[in-house]
Amino acid sequence: MIRILPKSQSNSYSSFIRRLSSDSSKSTRRFMQTAPLASNDVSYIPYKFHQQQQSSNASSQANSESNTSSKSIPSGWERHSISRSFKDLGKKSSPQQQQTQPSQQQTQQASTTPTPTPTKEASTTPKPARKVRRTLKPRKALITLSQTAVQHLRGLLDQPEPKLIKIGVKNRGCSGLTYHLEYISEPNKFDEVIEQDGVKVIIDSKALFSIVGSEMDWLDDKISSRFIFKNPNSKGTCGCGESFMV
Repeated sequence: MIRILPKSQSNSYSSFIRRLSSDSSKSTRRFMQTAPLASNDVSYIPYKFHQQQQSSNASSQANSESNTSSKSIPSGWERHSISRSFKDLGKKSSPQQQQTQPSQQQTQQASTTPTPTPTKEASTTPKPARKVRRTLKPRKALITLSQTAVQHLRGLLDQPEPKLIKIGVKNRGCSGLTYHLEYISEPNKFDEVIEQDGVKVIIDSKALFSIVGSEMDWLDDKISSRFIFKNPNSKGTCGCGESFMV
């Protein structure tokens, strides 16, 4: 049934349509078309769709393999299927795995390489020559005793109360130094003990540098009897010969 509008109404309706069309052409707004959210059954996301497709392909392959294996397996045997983890072993490894494999092989080779054993050449190396030890020469006596001095000193030691003679130096006389002799029973801590032909003589530690290398002798003349010294260190003596200088 067609309804015919009067002329006045048709004109107003046509003007209304023109106004709408002109307003829509002049407007610059744009609207985004939205899609409904994904449900559990159907997914509009490509990534999920791809996973579902892979899982469906994998399930179809597994079903086909199980069907083929069921045909070839006799009725008396149990059915077994290989898990997917073992099936992936035949696939090509990633470049990172290929890089790690050579490093593992190198470490295994380094661990299995035998350690070099010491050869006989090391044992036949010439040994360092031993240093020749110096032969220790007997130390020269600080002073020497003449035969007459030894005889006189031995006579002093043969007495009931033996005594030792200590030789020292004192600042006295014209030249500065004189020999000083005294009887002692025991030497001091830093004194030097000289022994010759069984006779001991003590030298004072303070007089070592003044009389070292001297010769002790016994002089018996008409005037006096005494011990005299021939000192190579002496640079001069006084007229009477009692004092000397070094």
